[in-house]
Amino acid sequence: MTAAPAPASRARAWLLAARPKTLPVGAAPVIVGTAAAAGAGALNPLAAGAALVGALLLQIGTNLVNDAADFARGADGPDRLGPARAVASGLLPARAVWVAAALAFAGATAVGVYLVVLGGWPIVIVGLAGIVAGVAYTAGPFPLAYRGLGDLFAFVFFGVVAVTGTFYVQAGHVTAPVVAAGAALGALAAAVLDVNNVRDLAADERAGKRTLAVRLGRPLARAYYAALLGAAYATVAVLAALQLGPLGLLPLATLPEAARLVRIVATREDGPSLNGALAGTARLLLANCILWAPAWAR
Repeated sequence: MTAAPAPASRARAWLLAARPKTLPVGAAPVIVGTAAAAGAGALNPLAAGAALVGALLLQIGTNLVNDAADFARGADGPDRLGPARAVASGLLPARAVWVAAALAFAGATAVGVYLVVLGGWPIVIVGLAGIVAGVAYTAGPFPLAYRGLGDLFAFVFFGVVAVTGTFYVQAGHVTAPVVAAGAALGALAAAVLDVNNVRDLAADERAGKRTLAVRLGRPLARAYYAALLGAAYATVAVLAALQLGPLGLLPLATLPEAARLVRIVATREDGPSLNGALAGTARLLLANCILWAPAWAR
């Protein structure tokens, strides 16, 4: 009879499944949306906190579904270059991970009730769409990630929707510059996913997981990563010129780090390098949001 895992190893297994290194992708857009609300004189700290908790729970739920669903579809084979997956490694039973995902989505729904009180039916639509997309990312009859639509999911829900939704529940409306900010952060969120898919390209192709990186092939997927970062920084520059002023150029201080990450993605195929680039891109997204926030809040 196999001994039960020690509490420390079980806690580590749950961390593996939740993927905390990716959580800046969920937190970062809430920072910008809240800063923009402050600049509009509509800051609501309680609403901002609820938006942050809801975004993180949605992301954790999506990550947990991804862990269990990819294993069920055979996408987490022994040739995987990324960090160990909890279910595929036998650290957690699939059923427990599915239950945890349901609890995360239920928590996001509970938080969303308060946001619905503030924002009305648009928040109902956004919340339901976020949960459905989070499950459909790798599960169900039409898994988005397996059809090359994962990048669009990241762009929309971890960029445009996250920024504009956070702004809307505080200010009660949405502006074009806020939508543009969401698009810039969505491009960076898609870049995080692209690094993941470039790393897993060979294994995904063998498993029939037709991510955008698989469809493009490695050279174009690498160029796509650079283009996503370029689009984000170009949007920063345009918004500084048209709306935010010189303070809006602060995110450009991260350009050297962005260039370093582009070089890694363009030249490396080993797991440790690309795992580092994935975490680095998530940190880049968070750093850009922190640097951008003062320009939006003033």
